[in-house]
Amino acid sequence: MGDPLAVFFFAVIDPIGTGPVFVAGTRRHSEQEKRKIALRATVVAGGILLFFVVAGEPILRAMNTPLEAFEIAGGIVLFLFAISMIFEESKPEEEVKLVRATSETATFPLAVPSIAGPGAMLGAVLLTENQRVGLFEQVRTTLVMFAVLGITWLLMLASSRVRRVIGDSGASIVSRVMGMILAAAAVTSVLTGIRGYFGI
Repeated sequence: MGDPLAVFFFAVIDPIGTGPVFVAGTRRHSEQEKRKIALRATVVAGGILLFFVVAGEPILRAMNTPLEAFEIAGGIVLFLFAISMIFEESKPEEEVKLVRATSETATFPLAVPSIAGPGAMLGAVLLTENQRVGLFEQVRTTLVMFAVLGITWLLMLASSRVRRVIGDSGASIVSRVMGMILAAAAVTSVLTGIRGYFGI
């Protein structure tokens, strides 16, 4: 996965970190129900992210919010999100608690915020900016995003076996490594926004 786009979406969507959330939320379901939950969660998350790809920028422009300002703000939010992944409870630990509080595991917290979290939503907008990115690149970005969602779906289906291999501690370590990658991407977003806003 040498493509920077793939690495970015892998970090913000965190397919491996979603596995323990899925396992905890579906432990009392049959295999057939688990497959339905995994598919529904992936489809809902994909729909949400596609909405941000298509409508995120027009909504910002209707609010007279410069893309550069959103890019800086998004970078700051992404950085805080990454810091929470690194230093606080890891994604699996935090979201497993949410699973225990709801029966709608496919929608919450699996689709949101486990798969289509704030980082993924912001990334969907920033990486498809009309003035900076052509239609071909926008389509390519969307396809890469859906490819990572596909990986997430496959890992949810195989989550029980993956969990036996890496364990909860392994998922926690991966989540923190993804946090470091995301922090670097967030800083890049802030610097790009500053350069664009001031015309540097």
